[in-house]
Amino acid sequence: MKLILAATLFASATAFAPTNGSAKATARYMADVAAPIEEIEEEPAFVYPTVNGWTAAPEKFCAGLPGAIAPFGNFDPLGFTNDLPVQEVKRFREAEVTHGRVAMLATVGYLVAENFHPLFNGAITGPANTHLAQVQATAPFFFAFLTATIAISEFSRANTGWEMPKEAMIKNKDVEGATWLSKLNDGYYPGDIGFDPLGLKPTDAKEFATMQEKELSNGRLAMLAAAGMIVQEQITHNPLLPLQF
Repeated sequence: MKLILAATLFASATAFAPTNGSAKATARYMADVAAPIEEIEEEPAFVYPTVNGWTAAPEKFCAGLPGAIAPFGNFDPLGFTNDLPVQEVKRFREAEVTHGRVAMLATVGYLVAENFHPLFNGAITGPANTHLAQVQATAPFFFAFLTATIAISEFSRANTGWEMPKEAMIKNKDVEGATWLSKLNDGYYPGDIGFDPLGLKPTDAKEFATMQEKELSNGRLAMLAAAGMIVQEQITHNPLLPLQF
């Protein structure tokens, strides 16, 4: 009887004893718990520089750039700026400002050049659409000088506002929709190429934003006006209505 009771107690005790594999698993678990947890360092968020009083705000319309003018406000019906990164928004604004300035010069040029043309002994006449071709035929050296001047101006603008192609390609590789090799400098304000011979640029941030909105308004209107002038002369092959001086 005693022998049977001892065997029963031994069997009960071994049932609760861990096996070799279970003991190893437990030991590994305890070692994992005891091991120090490595902290994952998060990359610091990029801090946008403040330029001319503007600090890029990705959550705002057009990254917070001035130009949302009444009555249109945040006017982007085709969604060109939706979900764009700041550098792409800046590139769009650079294009808008540049084309607006060219259009303002073009509207004045069309109205003046067709009614007042003292250069080249008055040989350049007719619709302004044909003036450049006439200059190339009449004064090829002047045309070459004009072309070189435009090329130098564009190179200077690119050198001021744009990053070098190699750096731009590296930084644009993870940006969706970015144009290859093109990225504006982080500290560059779209359109501010440093050309201000009359010293008209305000130093106050609010005044600068107001002037920027005025320039954008006139530039946008000029782009529509220039397009209308060009199309009209392409269709009619005649100059615009003469001015009365």
